Amino acid sequence: MIDLRIVRDDPDRVRASQRLRGADESLVDHLLAADDARRSAVAAADALRAEQKTMGRQIAQAAPEDRAALGARAKQLSNEVKAAEAAQAEADAALRAAHLAIANIVEDGVPPGGEDDFVTLETVGTPPAVSDPRDHLEIGTALRAIDTERGAKVSGSRFYFLTGIGAQLELALVNLAMAQADAAGFTPVIAPALVKPEAMEGTGFLGAHAAEVYRLADDDLYLVGTSEVALAGYHSNEILTELPLRYAGFSSCFRREAGSYGKDTKGIIRVHWFDKVEMFSYVDVDEAQDEHQRLLAWEREFLDKLELAYRVIDVAAGDLGSSAARKYDIEAWFPSQGAYRELTSTSNCTTFQSRRLNTRRRGANGTEPVATLNGTLCAIARTIACLLDHHQQPDGSVYVPAALRPWLGGREVLTAP
Repeated sequence: MIDLRIVRDDPDRVRASQRLRGADESLVDHLLAADDARRSAVAAADALRAEQKTMGRQIAQAAPEDRAALGARAKQLSNEVKAAEAAQAEADAALRAAHLAIANIVEDGVPPGGEDDFVTLETVGTPPAVSDPRDHLEIGTALRAIDTERGAKVSGSRFYFLTGIGAQLELALVNLAMAQADAAGFTPVIAPALVKPEAMEGTGFLGAHAAEVYRLADDDLYLVGTSEVALAGYHSNEILTELPLRYAGFSSCFRREAGSYGKDTKGIIRVHWFDKVEMFSYVDVDEAQDEHQRLLAWEREFLDKLELAYRVIDVAAGDLGSSAARKYDIEAWFPSQGAYRELTSTSNCTTFQSRRLNTRRRGANGTEPVATLNGTLCAIARTIACLLDHHQQPDGSVYVPAALRPWLGGREVLTAP
């Protein structure tokens, strides 16, 4: 959630952010009203508790003949205090609900508009010239690396098996990503794929993204769509003593892909389950923008190792998730589509998540929220799809980038068995 002091002191800034996102500006006024109501409820309850305390002293000092009347007032006052405390609890809940409804404040310089209004910051490499390119599923099927037919038979649409060299490619990518993260000072983590509601809400995935999330109702647990959720919850309700803290989390990820019917239904680009290596940073607030650039640089380093042509884009405000103040995507070239497609993204969430999850550091003026940032190092299924598509050869083989070869037994090309 955003800093409530900003809403009180500069509501127009928050309204402007909501406008940029295409979100409801009236939510700001609703939050201000809830804040006023809560402060009034607290003042009323405090006044009654103070009166109750004074009444207790008066009864103790009163003459015997006055105690009956004072006792009657004390009983009435006790009921009033209970009612005021109930009203305060209700006002607290209303304030939190109104607070949670406001998305993070968009960083200055973020492009306005929606999904198609991104700004290209840089284009790297030359897209390969491929005559009559095949798509990744055709290539993966020929290599016996991907089996979507049996995936659908066993689990339904948008599921798959990685077999043979496909399974080896997954493990190679995980090892390459984790080795890079470890060298950069990240702590490798195998993160749980099931989390409590508090972690999901704290990271902002139960708002606009709720339709994407799988929930196990009997257990009141959620399947994560990214290990960002578990890594953000890792230090919830803690006071951190050293920063920065950087984690590289591996987990399986699950997404309903609600509203995406007809989009990338073929192959393994947009699926309900995939594995991912995700970077997650806790830093001082003043370091957040610089850390965002570092995460982007680490993502670029990884795609450079895979020898891919790509572009870096600054995502428009209307396409940001509720937690992100700014997001950069890297999109790699898919010859079969003649287009750049997203492989990684990195978001600066400022203090939005840490306020929800009560993650703080000790500063000069007491405890204060920290900034959290996330960045995809490797979304594995989609990266495999890109590697097969991007590095396809005229003879049906697939070129293996040099950085991956140590993890694939030294293979320079992938060929059908």
